[in-house]
Amino acid sequence: MLWLCQIVFLDEIYKFIKINTLRMTAHQLSDKIDEETLTAEAERLGQRTDICIIILQMLSSDEAREIVSVDVLSSCALHNTDKSSKFTLYDAALENGGSLMQRYRFDVNRKVFISVQDDLYDKISDAQESMIYSVITQDHTGNTYLILLNAIITPLSATVRTLNLLLGAISVLLVITAALLAFLIARSLSRPITRLNESAKKLAMRQYDTVFTGGGCREVCELSDTLNYAASELSKVDDLCRELIANISHDLRTPLTMIAGYSEVMRDIPGENTPENVQIIIDETNRLTLLVNDMLDISRLQSGTIALKKERFPLTHSISDALTRYTKLIGREDYTIRFEADCDVWVDSDETRFLQVLYNLVNNALTYTGPDKTVTVRQTVSNGRVRISVIDTGAGIPPDQLPLIWDRYYRVKDMHRRAVMGTGLGLSIVKTAMEALGGGYGVTSTLGAGSTFWVDLPLPAEQEIAKGNTQ
Repeated sequence: MLWLCQIVFLDEIYKFIKINTLRMTAHQLSDKIDEETLTAEAERLGQRTDICIIILQMLSSDEAREIVSVDVLSSCALHNTDKSSKFTLYDAALENGGSLMQRYRFDVNRKVFISVQDDLYDKISDAQESMIYSVITQDHTGNTYLILLNAIITPLSATVRTLNLLLGAISVLLVITAALLAFLIARSLSRPITRLNESAKKLAMRQYDTVFTGGGCREVCELSDTLNYAASELSKVDDLCRELIANISHDLRTPLTMIAGYSEVMRDIPGENTPENVQIIIDETNRLTLLVNDMLDISRLQSGTIALKKERFPLTHSISDALTRYTKLIGREDYTIRFEADCDVWVDSDETRFLQVLYNLVNNALTYTGPDKTVTVRQTVSNGRVRISVIDTGAGIPPDQLPLIWDRYYRVKDMHRRAVMGTGLGLSIVKTAMEALGGGYGVTSTLGAGSTFWVDLPLPAEQEIAKGNTQ
C-alpha cells in the first residue's frame, strides 16, 4: 500500500487534492462575494492553501474592476499575465458553463506558460506545473464576478526518487525483520508441539505416566492440559479393564468349578445323581448365563445397538409384579422386601429396560443391606416426575467414592460381599439404561446407616394419579 500510494499513484493523488482545494476555496469565496470581509477571507485562504487569488467585478465583456488580489506565489501565472488573458479566462469559463480548470507549465527558456493542450506541454515534464481555476459567480444584486485561483503543483520526480530510496531501504529491513520474527515465532510454536508429539508417542505405547509439557501460545497450553487429562483417564480405564478381567475370571471360575466338580461326582460315584446335585449344576449355569447376559447388555447399551420400545405401561403394577419374583429368596434367606407407593402411575418408557434397572438396584441392595436383611422400594411423585428409590440398611458408601460407583467395573473398596444375585455390573447398567430412557439416577448414602439409590422418569402430561395406594 505504501508503494502504491507514495510512488505509483502519488502524482494523481497530489493533483486530486490540489484540485479539490481550489474548488473548495472558490466555493468559500463565492459565498462571501458581497460581504465586507471578502478581502480578509481571501488573504486568509490564500496564505493557508498557498493559492493566488484575483477577484474581478465584470462591468462588461471587455471591462472589469479588480476588487481582491492575493499574491502568495513567486511565479504566479495570474499576476504575471496581462488583462487580456484574464478576459480570455472569463470567456472560456463562460463557454464551459461558468467554471473551468486549466493546467499550464512554465517554459523557462521562452518565459511563457504552455497549456496542457499544447504539444510542447509534455516536452517540459520537469517544469513547474500551474493550475488555474476560473469561476463566474454573482452577488444578491446581480453583479457578475470572476474568481481566478492559481495553485502551483511542485514537480514530484525528486520526491518520488527520494521515496523510492526510503521505501526500498525500509522494505529490505522489514523483510529481514519479518523473516527473523517468522523464524522465532515458528520455533516457539513448533518446540512445544514437538514435545507434545513425542509424549503422545509414549502414550500410544501405554506409558500413562507420561507428562505433557506445554508452552508458547495459549492454545498449546490448553492442548497440553487436555492430553494430560486424557492420559489420566486412559490410565484409569486400563486399570479398570485389568480389574474387569480379574473379576470376570473369578466370577466365571467359581460356577465352572462347581459345575465340573458336581458333574464328575455324579459320573464317578454311584448314588450321587440326586435332584439336589442337579439343581446346583442348574443354579451355577444360570449364574453363568446371567453374567454373560449382563456383559452383553452393558456393551449393547453403551454402543446404542439396543432398540428401545417405548410405550405406556402401569409402572406401579409392574414394580409390584417384579418384586414378587423374589419370593423364593425371601422365604429361603429370610430377606424382607417392602414396596411403598403413594399412587398408581403410568409412564411412557421401555418396560423391559426399566425392569432391568429395577432388578439391578434391588440385587445391589440385597447384596449390601444390613443384618436386618431389609430392602425398601419406594415410589413417589413430585413435579411431574415419578421417582423409584431402593433403600438398604448397610454400611453405606464413603463420600469420596460416591461419584465413582457408576463407572464401569468399579467396586467400592473394602466393602466386597458376595452378591445374593447379580454380577457386579449392575450400577453401570443402571446408569447407561437410564440415560438411554431419558431419565435420571442418583444415590445418597450415610456411613453406618445405609444407601438410597434412585431413578426417575417424566410423567405423561395427562397422567391421572390415584392417591393412597400402599403395598
